[in-house]
Amino acid sequence: MSALTLFEKLWRAHEVVAETPETPAVLYIDLHLIHEVTSPQAFSMLRSRGIGVRRRERTFATMDHSTPTDRAQLFGAVPIRMESAAHQIHELERNCADFQVELLGLKHARRGIVHIIGPELGLTQPGKTIVCGDSHTSTHGAFGALAFGIGTTEVGHVLATQCLLQRKPKTLGVEVEGPLPAGVTAKDLVLAIIHTLGVGGGTGHVLEYLGPTIRALSMDERMTVCNMSIEAGAKAGLIAPDETTYEFLQGRERAPSGAALERALESWRQLPTDAGARFDRTLSIDASRLAPMITYGTNPGMSVAVTGTVPVRLDDRVHTKALEYMGLTAGQPILGQPIEYAFLGSCTNGRLSDLRAAAGLLKGRKVARGVTFLVVPGSQEIKREAEAEGLDRVFIEAGADWRESGCSMCLGMNGDLVTKGAYCVSTSNRNFEGRQGVGARTLLASPITATASAIAGRIADPRELMN
Repeated sequence: MSALTLFEKLWRAHEVVAETPETPAVLYIDLHLIHEVTSPQAFSMLRSRGIGVRRRERTFATMDHSTPTDRAQLFGAVPIRMESAAHQIHELERNCADFQVELLGLKHARRGIVHIIGPELGLTQPGKTIVCGDSHTSTHGAFGALAFGIGTTEVGHVLATQCLLQRKPKTLGVEVEGPLPAGVTAKDLVLAIIHTLGVGGGTGHVLEYLGPTIRALSMDERMTVCNMSIEAGAKAGLIAPDETTYEFLQGRERAPSGAALERALESWRQLPTDAGARFDRTLSIDASRLAPMITYGTNPGMSVAVTGTVPVRLDDRVHTKALEYMGLTAGQPILGQPIEYAFLGSCTNGRLSDLRAAAGLLKGRKVARGVTFLVVPGSQEIKREAEAEGLDRVFIEAGADWRESGCSMCLGMNGDLVTKGAYCVSTSNRNFEGRQGVGARTLLASPITATASAIAGRIADPRELMN
């Protein structure tokens, strides 16, 4: 048998019917994650056809996109202020009850962002196919799972059949070598990869991240990298499972244990890409040459080192339009640009390690006057763990706003908004026009860059605050 990549092994294991020039393949789905935004129309389709959910035990729901992070709204002291959000939450409750789908409801102790609670509970496992009506489903690829976002119609297809029609993507191996310098994080690494590839460079491909630098990353860091694969246009991102993966899953509520774990490990250890396997394309990155990164434009590929300048690109209409929206000038230093907001959270950087890193930089310091620093844990479990460590006190005493879990300021659909024309250094994953609110100007960065900027009241280099 010829040498196979991780992706090819996953595809072969789940291909029910092979694709032909006329028809896509039929792919079996092991885990379907759903939330309140992209599922209502899918459930309506089931009702209209009089059919149920094919495999309820492989379907799992949570609330995250529209959920308020304000405690009073979340726990009912005051009504949810956004009528559209309240409606979506009610609809998911009704649909999950009607179709007997397990749901982590609004007040559930384990509720959180869908791409955080999947790994947290042990639902995300190597070798699985995982889909969700959300672009950043690629997060789960950090475990060696083939995970990707799907549209609302496809959500309906999976609910009804537990299968999906798919064309087979190509493969792109991203080899990363060299240690990450001080102050450079996994977020900076993936922003640099997207900058190199461009926002369309991964189109039609599944990225596999390889090399000693990737192997040295924690699971939290691997999830950050895979999370943003879609921002390079890729179908999915993958990292082969190893001992770091298995240690993370050990003892988690929905992960296998005992004899089942031993059988699973035997299977999981066969997944990594074989020696000699060929990718359709490859890319090499020297991580030792990287600096903290920040975006300046209106897509995640528009980034520079935090010590760099806004690029000059003559006769580039997209670039010119982006700078006009952002209120920035070609050639200006990005360092020192005043900001009004900072956001720490999202499925990219809302994990406990992200909160720890930010709190470590913030301890004994204050958020600059005039800056709103919103800190939103990725799940209620992470919130409890952070509070047990006293991280909440660090944020609150510094003047940050400590919230309940949710997608929050990553997108402007739950009440957490950036005001028109204001700048926000955000640890989320998209900086499109209006993403954080009408006229909001988003600058993507790592947790420590966002924190350093919140302290300074302007875009800052986190290395200047590190001991």
